[in-house]
Amino acid sequence: MTRYSELRAELASLTTEAFRPELAEIDRLPTEDIARLMNGEDQTVPSAVAAQLPAIAAAIDATAERMARGGRLVYAGAGTAGRLGVLDASECPPTFNTDPSQVVGLIAGGPTAVVTSVEGAEDSRDLAAEDLDALKLTPDDTVVGVSASGRTPYALGAVEHARAQGALTIGLSCNADSPLAAAADHGLEVVVGPELLTGSTRLKAGTAQKLVLNMISTITMIRLGKTYGNLMVDVRASNAKLHARSHRIVALATDATDAQIEKALTAADGEVKTAILMLLADVTAERADQLLTEAEGHLRTALAVGDCSAGAGRVGTAEPTAPGAPVPPRHPGAGRP
Repeated sequence: MTRYSELRAELASLTTEAFRPELAEIDRLPTEDIARLMNGEDQTVPSAVAAQLPAIAAAIDATAERMARGGRLVYAGAGTAGRLGVLDASECPPTFNTDPSQVVGLIAGGPTAVVTSVEGAEDSRDLAAEDLDALKLTPDDTVVGVSASGRTPYALGAVEHARAQGALTIGLSCNADSPLAAAADHGLEVVVGPELLTGSTRLKAGTAQKLVLNMISTITMIRLGKTYGNLMVDVRASNAKLHARSHRIVALATDATDAQIEKALTAADGEVKTAILMLLADVTAERADQLLTEAEGHLRTALAVGDCSAGAGRVGTAEPTAPGAPVPPRHPGAGRP
């Protein structure tokens, strides 16, 4: 049996590669019928993710614990899986004001592979090890290998090498009993079943991977204090839309006037979290920064500090909150500190 015969047999055994004879005439269907079929297929993905929620939550808690100590979150994958990791990593700085080195997306073949196929790159375990060595991994780092099949050498190599270096490892795949999940500390197997187009794992498998990566990055950032309730208080205002969003977030959190918000954001050098603390606690930008540093960036913790509670009543009201009382939330659903 040739190498390709062996690989063909291996692929044929994977759920993500299964052929669906009932769809063999799909190219003859009207466009709307095909669209309806695809939509129906996509609706099965959330339930597949739901089945893995306990495992996903455990992986996130372990990741957040390490990132709180200064660790990094690193995604590693090839093709669609790699591009999804790069996408998720690239959205963290503007959304959560993270340093670009804090969440990293590695794709087999390097940045060129984001837009152009780099032949053979996904087949190299050694390439994954080289890419990770360039980052100088530490035990506080987390490496997430992403592969629909759960057998891609680049993703497998990344997880195996990272684990050998003492880093936390997560293996995200869309097949049960995958080598990737077995190689990782946390195996996440979101089994979405065969694709509409045989083997086209950018479809349901890609959607499932995107949903899980959304959870990993977003919930980790929530655990790290990058949000206040469901407000993105660490958003980085790099364009007109984000400047407007910064103002709106401060308004939702404080009920302050436009003039108060503008003054606070200016004094806070555009830092939304600092501006909110200034307004709610009636402190200077310098004091707000100090409180946030002491609270390791958690706005709720900073607000709960005793000397912040005094005078931290609702902005624009005559009655401040009594000294020592907990600071009430300034937007629906925020809960108490």
